[in-house]
Amino acid sequence: MGPLRGGLILTFLASPALAEVCDKERPNWDGTPQTLLDEALFHFASPIGLFLLAALAVAVIFRHAMGTAIVVLLWSFYISAITLPDQSDVSAFVVAEGCMGSPSLYIVLSAVLSIAAVFYTFKGRANS
Repeated sequence: MGPLRGGLILTFLASPALAEVCDKERPNWDGTPQTLLDEALFHFASPIGLFLLAALAVAVIFRHAMGTAIVVLLWSFYISAITLPDQSDVSAFVVAEGCMGSPSLYIVLSAVLSIAAVFYTFKGRANS
């Protein structure tokens, strides 16, 4: 079965069957399609996202270069866990239903924050 025919079959499947996937993945989903901003806010407001933001803020406030590097490494592990595909096609069903959007904006904002924090904390370290 080719990707075109597989996509057509997915579009004509009953939506309640796909909605069960959304009930398991995103229990508080209200039925509106998720945008890039919604997905980024979801990940930043998750407990892991809040921990990483707080840890990065502490490392930047104290200009602790190794702490910043560790937080950036942890952030990269979290982004890898988000973006690596699962073996069952659950993520494809969730995105097709619309209860989960693309995490690309979250990844870009996380990368910008990480790069800025690394440059800020490592600034002036080469001369000392």
